Amino acid sequence: MDKPKRVAPRAPPERRRPSKVVPLRRDGAAASALHVGSQLRRHAPIVSSSHLAVSEVPELSEFEFGLIVVGNAFDRWIVRCMAAAGLHGLAATDVLVLHHVHHRARDKRLADIAFTLNVEDLHVVNYSLKKLLALQVVETTRAGKEVLYRTNDEGKAAIDRYREIRERCLVAALSRKQGDGDTVHETARVLRWLSGLYDQAARAATSL
Repeated sequence: MDKPKRVAPRAPPERRRPSKVVPLRRDGAAASALHVGSQLRRHAPIVSSSHLAVSEVPELSEFEFGLIVVGNAFDRWIVRCMAAAGLHGLAATDVLVLHHVHHRARDKRLADIAFTLNVEDLHVVNYSLKKLLALQVVETTRAGKEVLYRTNDEGKAAIDRYREIRERCLVAALSRKQGDGDTVHETARVLRWLSGLYDQAARAATSL
């Protein structure tokens, strides 16, 4: 009979020593850079075009993004408010033109309406006036060869309903804290100042 083969005993597995965890040390410059980077990320301006924010005044890009957002929100608001007042299918410009035609109950010329609203293209305002005439909320009169526009009774009634809805939905939502009116007033002043700045820049760009 064959003798059984001897199997050599296996060597016990080597025990690995636990490796020491060495904390990562940063020098003062690296730590400072990380802190500055963290602060920049925390206070980075909110913009929609980061390539324009790389300038001497990055705050302007932040303002422009706010202007875009609030401008679109304002347009959406006045269109829906006027629709709730009974006039559907109007664009934001149409609503603004109707309000200004009604302003101080004075007859308005096409050129004066465009100038006040800072609309360069008279055809845009003229198109809005045609829409308002078709809705029979605006009427015309003549002073010599000039055509003047004013709101009729239907237009006045629509604007009264608009004002009521605005008071209930928008004005009532504003904070009643002391000083809020001053803040809104100062913001309006800054916006008018910046509109002049952009107008000057537009003329400068045209001459390039």
